[in-house]
Amino acid sequence: MIERQVYLDNNATTPLLPEVLQAMMPLLTEHFGNPSSAHGWGRRVRVLVDEARRNVATLIGARPSTVLFTSGGTEADNLALRGVAALRPGTHIVTTAIEHHAVLEGAKALEHEGLVRLSVVPVGADGVVSAEAIVDALEPDTGLVSVMLANNETGALQPVAQIAAACRRRQILMHTDAVQAAGKHPIDVEQLGVDLLSISAHKIGGPKGVGALYLRPGLKLNPLHHGGNQERGLRPGTENTAGIVGFGAAAQLAKANLDEECLRLKSLRDGFERELLRRVDGVRVNGPQEGRVPNTSSLTIRDVEAEALLLMLDMEGIAISAGSACTTGAMAPSHVLTAMGLSADEAHHTVRLAWGRSNGETDVDYVLDRMVSAIDDLRLLAAAR
Repeated sequence: MIERQVYLDNNATTPLLPEVLQAMMPLLTEHFGNPSSAHGWGRRVRVLVDEARRNVATLIGARPSTVLFTSGGTEADNLALRGVAALRPGTHIVTTAIEHHAVLEGAKALEHEGLVRLSVVPVGADGVVSAEAIVDALEPDTGLVSVMLANNETGALQPVAQIAAACRRRQILMHTDAVQAAGKHPIDVEQLGVDLLSISAHKIGGPKGVGALYLRPGLKLNPLHHGGNQERGLRPGTENTAGIVGFGAAAQLAKANLDEECLRLKSLRDGFERELLRRVDGVRVNGPQEGRVPNTSSLTIRDVEAEALLLMLDMEGIAISAGSACTTGAMAPSHVLTAMGLSADEAHHTVRLAWGRSNGETDVDYVLDRMVSAIDDLRLLAAAR
């Protein structure tokens, strides 16, 4: 019998917060109106959508009018890249080797279609790209740079503000995928100096299927879809009103508890890493010690296959991941880890733990005991082969 359940895959998705569900329920029942309708049913929903937009904007230090709702982080990323490329055909795009697939594959698709030229900049062994390397990759026709704010596998924070400043001096647009930073790191679009920024609701205790793109005032994009005038015509179609209201509630909670929650998560993560390194030989933490979001641990464990460890812990009620959720089931090693210089073998011996709002101190002890025991058992099995 499983003694308890401990969810440590919060970078893949987070549990829906009770307060968020409570905010959403009226949109699924009595507040069913279309916010584009002029009658009372529609007007009531429009008020709730506008309030949600204000809450999401507050989370990232933006004005409500600059926030466009999408179906998630992937659509927000693609709208940023493709929206710029369509208005600037032939432009040069610069990104990094550790980006989420939504950016990397989106940019590669644009290159394959002949719409852009693409440069992918390598990162250091700590998983951080240098601003100088990005600047060196810029060309006279560079129209867009896309660098994530926090990496989804290692949690490593990237020098987005420094890169954005260099882009601004050259009149180059700057996009950042902040999906993994939201709720775990302060975000202010003015201080970052970015032109476009993507976030997603289900990474901060909100529902799946809704995200947002920040668009600097005055910046024009080409829409991915065509239809009505919703979201300023850049994301036409009747809004996912329940999802949007849930996103707004999650954003409000994330903003209100940001400083306290970041300190709490960092304490849990650091305590766990410190004790694991003390009790188990051959464990390495990937990424910078301090320059990462406070909840994420990427651990390479000698002589332990990540998938085997994941399955053993799953039987103990503990959820972790062997890389990012978007590559689950793929035999190829993580592109993030290999970009950092890890071998394919090392990548297959790497797991990710991502702590969240539902975790506490008692989880640290439980996970440590089960993980140390599983590592010992797997090493004994490997030695016996």
